[in-house]
Amino acid sequence: MKLVIGSDHAGFAMKEEVHASLAAAGHEVVDLGAFKCEPEDDYPDFAERVGEAIKGGVAPRGILICGSGVGVCVAANKIPGIRAGICHDTYSAHQGVEHDDMNVLVLGARIIGSALAFELAHAFIGARFQSQEPRFVRRFKKVLAIEAKYER
Repeated sequence: MKLVIGSDHAGFAMKEEVHASLAAAGHEVVDLGAFKCEPEDDYPDFAERVGEAIKGGVAPRGILICGSGVGVCVAANKIPGIRAGICHDTYSAHQGVEHDDMNVLVLGARIIGSALAFELAHAFIGARFQSQEPRFVRRFKKVLAIEAKYER
């Protein structure tokens, strides 16, 4: 799978490790920064890069990493069409895609370790939206309707 990845300074080391793990597994990973650990960088910049890349068709999904995961999650979800979720367990990482068509996995580098981050990334990538099940389609349409209601 092709995906985009980004992080601020707090998630930089984990981003590098996750990127390497995914590339070693044969996935095409487009790194959108940070490209070095710069304490003055701002997480919204990387959330926007990842969101815009997904919207622009660079890749269908992305991964964002910051210290807690909260900042990039909040920022990414401001972009119409982005459905980002913080996941610190494998069930949520695949269920978020299967039930909610989550397209951005968010990780907190100060919350989880590298081994779990690898498992979460692989669970996220391996999952598919269960678009044939009426209850998931119905719920997803409601989410899209909420988004459309508040778009500018």
